Amino acid sequence: MLENTKSKKDILSYKVERNNPWAWIPTLYFAEGLPYIVVNTISVVLFKNMGMSNTDLAFLTGWLYLPWVIKPFWSPFVDIIKTKRWWIILTQLIIAISLAAVAFLIPVHNYVRYVLIGFWIIGFSSATHDIAADGFYMLALDYSRQSFFVGIRSTFYRLATIFGQGILVIIAGALESRFGDIPRAWSITFLIISAFFLLITLYHRWILPRPSLDKSSCESSSAMSGKSIFRGFFNTFVSFFKKKNVVIAVLFMLLFRLPEAQLIKIIQPFLLDSKEVGGLGLSTMQVGFVYGTIGIIGLTLGGILGGILVSRDGLKKWLWPMALSLTLPCVVFCYLSMSQPDITNTVSMVIINACVFIEQFGYGFGFTAFMLYLIYFADGPSKTSHYAICTAFMALGMMLPGMAAGWIQDHIGYVGFFWWVMICCLATLIVTALIKVDAIYGKKENI
Repeated sequence: MLENTKSKKDILSYKVERNNPWAWIPTLYFAEGLPYIVVNTISVVLFKNMGMSNTDLAFLTGWLYLPWVIKPFWSPFVDIIKTKRWWIILTQLIIAISLAAVAFLIPVHNYVRYVLIGFWIIGFSSATHDIAADGFYMLALDYSRQSFFVGIRSTFYRLATIFGQGILVIIAGALESRFGDIPRAWSITFLIISAFFLLITLYHRWILPRPSLDKSSCESSSAMSGKSIFRGFFNTFVSFFKKKNVVIAVLFMLLFRLPEAQLIKIIQPFLLDSKEVGGLGLSTMQVGFVYGTIGIIGLTLGGILGGILVSRDGLKKWLWPMALSLTLPCVVFCYLSMSQPDITNTVSMVIINACVFIEQFGYGFGFTAFMLYLIYFADGPSKTSHYAICTAFMALGMMLPGMAAGWIQDHIGYVGFFWWVMICCLATLIVTALIKVDAIYGKKENI
């Protein structure tokens, strides 16, 4: 009887561990991307609509990026304390509660300081969620499925950014028009996001598998001393910087996306600015439509295709095509800035939509190589913490160039800026030439 009960438990455990990745990877990475875009992009629109000056909102929201840069300093504790699954559920619940708090704080007097505190809590919770989710991904999937789904996860992460920048802002704008009350409109919008996160928390608590490898570093110990935690924390960083070719790897993390880091800060202003100042003069609705339809199609196809090709042939074979694909957005925006197509002309609008498709496809396809290399380099003991360090360097590589992008564009104009970013593609190609990847890595039949 006891053996029969044990057999049933083993079968149930097996079913859970073999849970279809399609059931949780898209939602997990959508949930990873949305709070990031809320804190770093939607916050800018919120403060602008509430009447804050550009100087103040740029300074204040710039600091909100910090949790993703410094997250390696607490990432070892995600390895040491509890499981990755536990951290995922906890941080999603905190994010849901914090979003609801922000919703209720927006209409109050002196709302800025309170809302910023809410954003800081969301930011630190989201950065911790990133650590746990990425570690869980590596523990729950074998190498071949990691390479296959890396395009899927990056695609849904980016879909979350498009959803946040497009749909949620459109909802807030529609509510503003309906009620004529900006604080009320944004409060309702944040309640909608909060409700989503509450639902996603409950869903993940039910659907996330329980891989046997998902254990805390100290789970086998009867007690954790402060000394052992500190030692594990210190050893994690030391072991990362002792990895082979770590200097080249860090340069790759910082510079591979150098063009993209600058472009993403300027593309939206370029599309919205009038032709008199070098832009295209699109309306907000037109920009939302093109990124919410054509952009999503390009991004999805690029990400999925990248994952399939790497899973079939390995990362090394597709590394250069994927690196070159990141130059496509630079090319199309150099063209658009010089030609400035007439948006009243149907053919010109088709051209603009086609350029956005190429831009998003290039990002989706190229980003697959970047994320898979981070997984490749982080592999080994303390892979969760090492991956968090990798993504922190990635965040730093996106933050610093992005902060300078507006200043550069103001001084040399849109055409000069896009050509400058085109030149920066050389950095992407140089660091791609420097890294080394095992020929079999990511290739399904050889893993």
